[in-house]
Amino acid sequence: MSSGEVSAIRFLQPVDGDILNRHDGTPVEEGLAITVRVDAPAEAQVTVNGTPLSREGEVFTGRLLLRAPETRLCARAEGHGEETITVLWDRHSFPRYRFSVDDNIQFLKDLARNAGRYGSLFDNHYLAFWREMHRRYGARIQFNVYYATDERDFNLTQMPECYRDEWQANADWLRLTFHAYADKPDRPYLGAGYDVLAHDYQLVTREIERFAGPELLSPFTTVHWGEATREGCQALRDQGIRGLAGYFVFENERASVSYYLDAAQVAHLNRRDYWKDTQTDLLFIKHDLVCNTLPLEAIVPHLEQVSANPHEAEVLELMVHEQYFCPFLPHYQPDAGDRVEAAIRWATEHGYRSIFYEEGFLGA
Repeated sequence: MSSGEVSAIRFLQPVDGDILNRHDGTPVEEGLAITVRVDAPAEAQVTVNGTPLSREGEVFTGRLLLRAPETRLCARAEGHGEETITVLWDRHSFPRYRFSVDDNIQFLKDLARNAGRYGSLFDNHYLAFWREMHRRYGARIQFNVYYATDERDFNLTQMPECYRDEWQANADWLRLTFHAYADKPDRPYLGAGYDVLAHDYQLVTREIERFAGPELLSPFTTVHWGEATREGCQALRDQGIRGLAGYFVFENERASVSYYLDAAQVAHLNRRDYWKDTQTDLLFIKHDLVCNTLPLEAIVPHLEQVSANPHEAEVLELMVHEQYFCPFLPHYQPDAGDRVEAAIRWATEHGYRSIFYEEGFLGA
């Protein structure tokens, strides 16, 4: 096959960037035995990493053994071309969840305004609630943070350092990480370039390091609205961000809360827990529940539905937004805490462990 010709060989299962766990194959002593499916002309003699595949129906299939955390698979057929993909193995996978909270700025403003009166971070009612979730269920919480309020009456430079020791003392279960410059405008990074994301990330991160410490940072976050250009996401990767959470759904036939991913990538990730873009070296994790979008009585049935699919149930990404806890904001939900607790309680009772993604491989 000459250079420039399009290969007739295409991986169907797995695909480039797939993250495979115990539900995607058979764990054996030597590794993870997986099924490989390749599309190729019927007359082709197809191999993957030298292992011959057999024709079954319209595709070629075979069994391969993954031995390493990352493996390159090359499907080849003489005269028909080849395709090479990279897959990852979540070797130590177990049921786990991360709880993140987006759009945070109001509780930090309260801490700053009351620095002379509060003797503790947890004199703030919002943080006191999250500490109670930690005490009852072992929940660990990541706050994705704005730099400033929309009114510009507060920004992170006004956050005092008097709480720093207490932030440090609770760094085992708390994280603070970049979300956006501010709440408005909507979708602020939809068309933003590299420099905009790099600038805003540095603004937020520098202040978190100052008033709380680098131990509180996470290399995983959710960008506001889950929308950003490839260049913007590459800027975050270059700043040290390793992964991004999003919805990875379609609204009005358009990929939504899906960053820069194309329709095929979004459709694939929508049926998975996670996936890696090997071109940008970014991991993507799918949100399973946004607590403020469902009534209290629907939280558990929704989680039961998610857990019925093993390819979506191993890693639960649970989330809520700060404004639903704020009585002085129009989106306030009086039962926001009850919804959160229902989700955390369900996860705990069903054997899920609260993790941060930076620990091990995505928390495992």
